[in-house]
Amino acid sequence: LTAARDSRPHEQTHLIERQLMTRPLVLAIFIFAASFVSGILLAQDESEFDWQALGEKTFSTNCAGCHQMNGQGVPTVFPPHAGHLPNVIAKEGGRQYLIRVLLNGLQGEIRVKGKTYNQIMPSWNALRDEEIAAVLNHELTNWGNAEMLPEDFAPILPGEVAAGRTNDITATQVYELRQTLNLSADE
Repeated sequence: LTAARDSRPHEQTHLIERQLMTRPLVLAIFIFAASFVSGILLAQDESEFDWQALGEKTFSTNCAGCHQMNGQGVPTVFPPHAGHLPNVIAKEGGRQYLIRVLLNGLQGEIRVKGKTYNQIMPSWNALRDEEIAAVLNHELTNWGNAEMLPEDFAPILPGEVAAGRTNDITATQVYELRQTLNLSADE
């Protein structure tokens, strides 16, 4: 009877040791599998990014109040996107600038289509990368803008937005980026 009692704690000790040894292995396998699957899903998202519905929803929820559903903005208060954003993206650095406007905001006097605007554009960095890319694509391809885009235009991808998050700048610094685009007052 004494020998039987002594073997149980010994067996339990071995069982606990085996569990402790296998848990890190199971955890490592799980982390590897999750990383692998998320990498595949991210690659699919980038190559098959379906932005149309998300872009329209994000615009109507977050942007239309100022820039209006027709993209015309409010004269001298909020600039239009219609007839303007294709000019911006056609400039060297324009693509990154548009991403920065949404991530970091914009502060400074700008001229768009002959009118002056001097309101503060807030940062929308709380939006997901997919939402920012989708709303920019929506704005770039609606209200007659699609016909004005450069021939080599490709939709903005969430990965480009993610890359823009790595260098935090102020709304005033985004304004300084705009100055480097050399946009005319009529664009």
